[in-house]
Amino acid sequence: MIHLIRGFKDILPGEVELWQYIERTAIDLFENFGFREIRVPIMERTELFSRSIGEDTDIVEKEMYTFPDRKGEFITLRPEATASVVRSYIQQKLYTTDPVQKLYTIGPMFRRERPQKGRYRQFYQIDAEIFGSQSPLADAQLIFMLVSLFIKLSVTDATVHINSLGCPECRPKFREALSGLLKQVEPQLCEDCVRRSTRNPLRVLDCKVPTCRDAIAEAPSVIDFLCPECREHFKTVTRLLDTMNVPYVLDKRLVRGLDYYTRTAFEIQTGALGAQNAIAGGGRYDSLVKTLGGPDTPAIGFAIGFDRLAEIVALSGRDFSKGPEVFIAALGKDSQARAFEWHCALSMEGISTEMDFSDRGLKGLMKRASRLKSRYVLITGEQELEQGALVLRNMATKEQVAVPVDCVVETVKSMILQ
Repeated sequence: MIHLIRGFKDILPGEVELWQYIERTAIDLFENFGFREIRVPIMERTELFSRSIGEDTDIVEKEMYTFPDRKGEFITLRPEATASVVRSYIQQKLYTTDPVQKLYTIGPMFRRERPQKGRYRQFYQIDAEIFGSQSPLADAQLIFMLVSLFIKLSVTDATVHINSLGCPECRPKFREALSGLLKQVEPQLCEDCVRRSTRNPLRVLDCKVPTCRDAIAEAPSVIDFLCPECREHFKTVTRLLDTMNVPYVLDKRLVRGLDYYTRTAFEIQTGALGAQNAIAGGGRYDSLVKTLGGPDTPAIGFAIGFDRLAEIVALSGRDFSKGPEVFIAALGKDSQARAFEWHCALSMEGISTEMDFSDRGLKGLMKRASRLKSRYVLITGEQELEQGALVLRNMATKEQVAVPVDCVVETVKSMILQ
């Protein structure tokens, strides 16, 4: 027997209904806020991710699925969605139709990291991006929308962590101060952080190794080094969140794992899944569009870990699976032929309908209807056809009513939709 590749998973009936519920909730909310869907390929040129995410990040250094195609060009299964959406925004010149674009996408990403609870090598993300607005209102709206989604999904154990990463004008001073501290504590740092301390010192703040976290406990805060414009931007974001009653934690260690972030950075953290506490995060990336060859365009976005979010929503114990509205129990060949017509007609009328094509008896058919959680069972046999009336049974109340053979579809539809 051929098994799944390690780090990949099947999403089976019974679970997929939960995923669909989350997708519908997210899509409805995003579109109410003026976002439109974009679908981008799962495979891109490797250069797109190395230039956008950063050569010194763990994703590019260790985790990407990268391989040469037949022409020797390196291509990569996308490890995140933002770079692909930015590439499309530039290539398709979306900025020419409207200077402000609000886009979302849902789909699989790929990273070759150690599989663990809530983390897979093929995982899914829900992404939302705003292009063309440098206003702090866009930051606050995106965070408010993200928090609202979790409220709609009844995820109560979630906290917003927020920080500012500054801009190219104020970040060098912070980097200099941080580098000075890292030189002093270098013997306490892990091998990766020693390397990062000279190439990209901000990445040390994102290290999860306990000894590294202890060593940088007294690290300076980037907020203390913000230029007047970044300080005012961040102050406005937090003031707007206060106005909208969105609680948050100022987290000076929050830097996110990608190099393209500037100014506002944020995460949604929860204790529901243990150590893997971040289920969503994002921030501003005002220079990324220009870096990848597009016009100078401010932007901000977030990504939600779909797999982790699904696990958290499932903790409620709510059953998201849905059975058919009608199960047709047909006894005998003639009844099955007529029942097949009704099955197709009801389905086309928007009534979820199931039918058993076997020769089971009524007892077996009723058991299957119950197992499928059918709301109603439409019973037909030779006797019912001769008498001109079928039996429609309500599986919850056990009430039964007669349904005329010559108007089955109309009668069943009116009774179910009433």
